[in-house]
Amino acid sequence: MFKKILIANRGEIALRIQRACRELGIKAVMVYSEADRDAKYVKLAEEAVCIGPAASAQSYLNMPAIISAAEVTDAEAIHPGYGFLSENADFAERVEKSGFQFIGPTPESIRIMGDKVSAKQAMIRAGVPCVPGSDGELPDDPVQIKRIAKTVGYPVIIKAAGGGGGRGMRVVHTEAALINAVTMTKAEAGAAFGNPAVYMEKFLQNPRHVEIQVLADKHRNAVYLGERDCSMQRRHQKILEESPAPGINRKLIERIGERCVAACKKIGYRGAGTFEFLYEDGEFYFIEMNTRVQVEHPVTELVTGIDIVRTQILVAAGEKLPFTQRQINVHGHAIECRVNAEDPYTFLPSPGRVTAWHMPGGPGVRVDSHVYNNYFVPPNYDSMVGKIIVHGDTREQALARMRTALSEMVVEGIKTNVPLHRELLVDAKFMDGGTNIHYLEHWLEQHKR
Repeated sequence: MFKKILIANRGEIALRIQRACRELGIKAVMVYSEADRDAKYVKLAEEAVCIGPAASAQSYLNMPAIISAAEVTDAEAIHPGYGFLSENADFAERVEKSGFQFIGPTPESIRIMGDKVSAKQAMIRAGVPCVPGSDGELPDDPVQIKRIAKTVGYPVIIKAAGGGGGRGMRVVHTEAALINAVTMTKAEAGAAFGNPAVYMEKFLQNPRHVEIQVLADKHRNAVYLGERDCSMQRRHQKILEESPAPGINRKLIERIGERCVAACKKIGYRGAGTFEFLYEDGEFYFIEMNTRVQVEHPVTELVTGIDIVRTQILVAAGEKLPFTQRQINVHGHAIECRVNAEDPYTFLPSPGRVTAWHMPGGPGVRVDSHVYNNYFVPPNYDSMVGKIIVHGDTREQALARMRTALSEMVVEGIKTNVPLHRELLVDAKFMDGGTNIHYLEHWLEQHKR
């Protein structure tokens, strides 16, 4: 087992990893930007290294600074968390070439799954169902592009091969708009991701977003930990997640989970990962794989009792998974609400000084947050300041516990999206379960302030 791990991230996930290290008796080195000097996890750290100014490019995305911090503190491994460099194959490669263990997949796995075209091809070979579309990158010939679209059937969606986070996508309803859409998406993809390649898929009208959590070790063992429904989204950004997904047949989940496990073994995957699917009319369609721990991992931890971050560290150290598929059972229901420092209805960021911060508690309530009274939320990073996660024996009990938790939460000095969550938790269609990925945006249109 490692004696010392460097945590190359910030915010609630940095604190989450720090806690897992402490539980395992591992020393954790925190890196931080000048904007995060007063963060809770920095104050709690046995060792902390400033790696640059507030700008991400000069701190949390600064590979040489992070690796130098690992060298000067004698760390043995680097945990990238999520976001920043967590899915950067070049970073993973540099970490391992510098003599450290990257707590995540191999650089090769990250490259395969990071490119949406190669990921889709790998999944087809592994027998994982994919959205109908082009076999690979779209050609330059407009006639061929139109022929592919006609075969797939309108509407289609043009996607950047190197995209992510909901960027680099364009829906096309008619042939007349097709070539212009492809040209614009290519230009955007080149500028945003340094890769102008795009591909085409059938645009599903009313799908849900359902994902399968997997864990794998270096010994070709892999398991899936049930599913999460992440359909409550705004501009492709998740704000609320739950597990299990309401109303989906368990046999269907088992079948898709087994295919994900088979895919992990086929590509030699290690660590935590998530297969993301669109689900419509009883069918699953693979869209991408996230080769890291997810923001919403706590809902899976609560329904399975498995510590995903702890397991990431164990398998990175070369240990075998401490459980088999037969030992994994899903108990009850869990829901997570992301708490963002933003106006709940205009979604404008709301950085600043937190003058009051009171977190909820009680049976089945977990709060993952790095915020405290008098903490200053910097304007330089993602607006998420915490997560409220609840667990109940049933979905109805979990909903009731989340309503209670949201009613107890007090935040002053900054705006948060808690009022929005309070409204969604009493929305009749959400309470019924099974809303699609467009539901929240339609709901927001109808409830404009």
